[in-house]
Amino acid sequence: MDLGLNGRTAIVCAASKGLGRACAEALAAEGVDLVINARTAETLEKTAEEIAAAHGVKVTPVACDVTAAEGREQVLAACPAPDILINNAGGPPPGDFRDWDREDWVKAVDANMLTPILLIKAVVDGMMERRFGRIVNITSAAVKAPIPILGLSNGARAGLTGFIAGLSRETVRCNVTINGLLPGPFDTDRLKGTLKARAEKEGRSVEDVRAEVSATNPAGRVGDPAEFGQACAWLCGAQSGFITGQNILLDGGAFPGTL
Repeated sequence: MDLGLNGRTAIVCAASKGLGRACAEALAAEGVDLVINARTAETLEKTAEEIAAAHGVKVTPVACDVTAAEGREQVLAACPAPDILINNAGGPPPGDFRDWDREDWVKAVDANMLTPILLIKAVVDGMMERRFGRIVNITSAAVKAPIPILGLSNGARAGLTGFIAGLSRETVRCNVTINGLLPGPFDTDRLKGTLKARAEKEGRSVEDVRAEVSATNPAGRVGDPAEFGQACAWLCGAQSGFITGQNILLDGGAFPGTL
């Protein structure tokens, strides 16, 4: 299926690896030129070279912290008028809310709520004027089913989701959609780190914990990042202009509800 994106431009945040890279790869395969960012320059530049070589598109790496004002300025200077914006940032650490102070909450809200909102603010009016825009916020399955030890993430990402619920109904008239993709367990470095921490805490092997996590998912496995990237690219397609304000779970059926 041709998604009608050839020649478009996209900003993809946190794209040096994991789900961000998978989204960048899928968009590049559709002929989208990219500006990608991450904090580690060496890893980011290698990713940019590999995507450009594989798909023949222009890939501009911007090594920065996109959760800081200076980082957002650098990214927007490299791509001031994107057709597509993929918001993505690593989640805050797990823990007990009794141990978190105001600084912990501010940091979480800054990274996982305010940063995407500020990037949207910078580009959405231009998208509306050009009458095409696709914004995808990568959040978490915890938006639908909160995870007790991820309270910082639950709160910040739910705040972003609530804000988008209103804004997305205002922009769609100009063919600018804003949606959320909510990943469950995917085979990324973050999942590997979580499995390792759990294995150490429980005195088990990482392989044993991974097998248990896979077995308890209805799909019997964890997700492949490429699957996530393809879903993101489809949501950005020219044919997806009637989908906005939605939060789409990619969790292998783990969420037990009907809505």
